[in-house]
Amino acid sequence: MTAAQRLARAINAEPGELRAALNGFALFFCLFCGYFMLRPIREAMGIRGGVENLQWLFSATFVLMLVAVPLFAWLNSRVPRSRYIDWVYGLFILNLLAFAAAFAQGDGVWLARLFYVWLSVYNLFVVSVAWSLMSDVFDAAQARRLFAFIAAGASCGGLLGPALSTLAVGAIGHSGLLLGAALLLAGALAAKHLLMAWRPLGGAGRPGAPPSEDPREPVPGNPFSGIGRVLASPYLLGVAAFVILLASASTFLYFEQARLVQQRFPDPIEQVRVFGLIDFTVQALSLLAQLFVTGRVADKLGLRALLAGVPLLVCLGFVGLALAPTFAVLAALMIVRRVGEYAFVRPGREMLFAPLDAHSKYKAKNFIDTVVYRGGDALSAWFKALLDGLAQGVLVAALVGAGLAALWAALGWYLGGRRP
Repeated sequence: MTAAQRLARAINAEPGELRAALNGFALFFCLFCGYFMLRPIREAMGIRGGVENLQWLFSATFVLMLVAVPLFAWLNSRVPRSRYIDWVYGLFILNLLAFAAAFAQGDGVWLARLFYVWLSVYNLFVVSVAWSLMSDVFDAAQARRLFAFIAAGASCGGLLGPALSTLAVGAIGHSGLLLGAALLLAGALAAKHLLMAWRPLGGAGRPGAPPSEDPREPVPGNPFSGIGRVLASPYLLGVAAFVILLASASTFLYFEQARLVQQRFPDPIEQVRVFGLIDFTVQALSLLAQLFVTGRVADKLGLRALLAGVPLLVCLGFVGLALAPTFAVLAALMIVRRVGEYAFVRPGREMLFAPLDAHSKYKAKNFIDTVVYRGGDALSAWFKALLDGLAQGVLVAALVGAGLAALWAALGWYLGGRRP
């Protein structure tokens, strides 16, 4: 047995699928390496803009999403599906180059706030359209077998990205990291072309595969048709509610993290290093889970375990935080939440879209992954600020977070057992 055959068996790939799986892995590696090089900068910029103003930054991100989503949906209706990502990633590469030039001139408060909001939009868009591509290239059966391995590319990139940021920020500065991220996004675009070339040969468009739309055609519908598709489908509404609850639990924890890091590490460069170290730890654990745990859980326990198990652990973690509101408990809960999302919840969530049509995979999914997600962020950010104003300390917020996580787990269990 050759090395390629052994690798194919290890990742549960059938003959002819290994190269495509590796290209998918490479695409997510490039995306997440670039993003996680920049994420510590974003966190430091958020603190520079004032932790007390974070809810305003979340709201600005949501407003920008409301503007951007119809524009990208309009583009999706005008260009062939096979070329849509070229336009989206090309635009973001230009944005990265512009920010690199701006940071070379300084990093004032308003540039810090603008970059924070922009990167929050950038991250969701590039990842959402990448998963739309995966659910378009691979059919439902291939998705169940290969998405865990493909998602491991994100963890590998997320492992290297914060390490590069931590080690290189002092030497090349923010501008150098932004230029590196632009190069990596171009690499992701190259991997996308290889995947689309394989689709009609061995993927969802191969002879004998279940019927699928032609990727050479634009996705039909107007710029707001994705919203209508979500509102008309109980299944997609359930997915949207799942995403809102995920965002709410994440935001509650994020605010506590920002507050504690601001108190302990006042220097911006040191903040970048701290956030980079946290990201490195999370991605290392996520990679181990994706390579050795996720596939086995999916095979033995099914999709419900992927979607409901992590929210249940987060619920228990919030209860623990209410009983013992220490930095160690918060850090452990943050790690559980983020590792669980990358290794279990995200692959499971993408499997929900694999059997759907192109309109749902691109426009409805993009609306859920961007506007709905950031809307959940904004609402929960203001709710968290209200709770903090009413009651000092972590107790009330932790108990509310536990309740939200319990609802999140129940909905994940329901969606995991349902078919569209």
